[in-house]
Amino acid sequence: MENNQDTLQRFIFESSPVRGNLVHLGLTLQMALNKQNLPSGLRQSLGELMAASALLAATLKMNGSMVLQIQSKGTLKLLVVECTSDDDAPLRMRATAKWSGEIDEQQHLFDLISQGQFIITLDPKDGNQAYQGIVPLEGDSIATVLENYMLRSEQIDTRIWLCCDGNTAAGMLLQKLPETMNQTTVEHDADIWNRVGHLANTIQDEELLHLPAETLLTRLFHEEQVRLFAASNTQFFCSCSRDSVASMLRMLGDEELQSILAEQGQIEVNCDFCNTHYAFDKVDATQLLMTPVAAPSQPNVH
Repeated sequence: MENNQDTLQRFIFESSPVRGNLVHLGLTLQMALNKQNLPSGLRQSLGELMAASALLAATLKMNGSMVLQIQSKGTLKLLVVECTSDDDAPLRMRATAKWSGEIDEQQHLFDLISQGQFIITLDPKDGNQAYQGIVPLEGDSIATVLENYMLRSEQIDTRIWLCCDGNTAAGMLLQKLPETMNQTTVEHDADIWNRVGHLANTIQDEELLHLPAETLLTRLFHEEQVRLFAASNTQFFCSCSRDSVASMLRMLGDEELQSILAEQGQIEVNCDFCNTHYAFDKVDATQLLMTPVAAPSQPNVH
């Protein structure tokens, strides 16, 4: 049986500090990518980052939004994925990329990056302080960048496997929790982290992309005691609106808006994520400027 669902599933290795997540993105990925005209290489990379974002969002169990960004001063300017979680609702996702110049289909993602940074932003819905972590890119793949970030910034051993064929993206995450986070484990197999990591390294892209979660885990870890939890769903969703675009335009100020109107006759904005078109004429612009700009909240930066 082939996995053709958009699902996110948690699993644990019984009596051990090791946990994991599996994600499979079909329609979610296609709706995100097909609204943009991306080179094939960036479709694959953005798909991998979407899968990685879903895996990390599942470990956080946070109501609110999480944004992962790769920023660069090279040909690639930006890869960004936003995930929004809300209790038992499907994980809502959107993604986009920015680049300059031509991109050869054979070029590796990291050939397009210069002075790259990895940025994670968390904005909890419960009123807690927003958080932003910014680190240099360390690694030669999206998976290794995230593994290095989790180890150095969060002190959590993490292994990640990602793949995307341009239409489907999938991923698996394993984490070794600190002992203090796993108080129910009195005695456990001290070698399990190394063992399951070695077994997981045998996974093939075709298996990750197409096998159902239960079949995949049985094939990889058939001698381990693995408990698989019920699946949750993912979906593409863009939160842009005329009001949110208007708020962004207000921040440009009167002089900038009047300059655009004088030159173009109206202000036009296309959403980078869903390609929705918004237009504001002179009457609209006047109303914009009559509304005060709300000061954005500032995240804690680490």
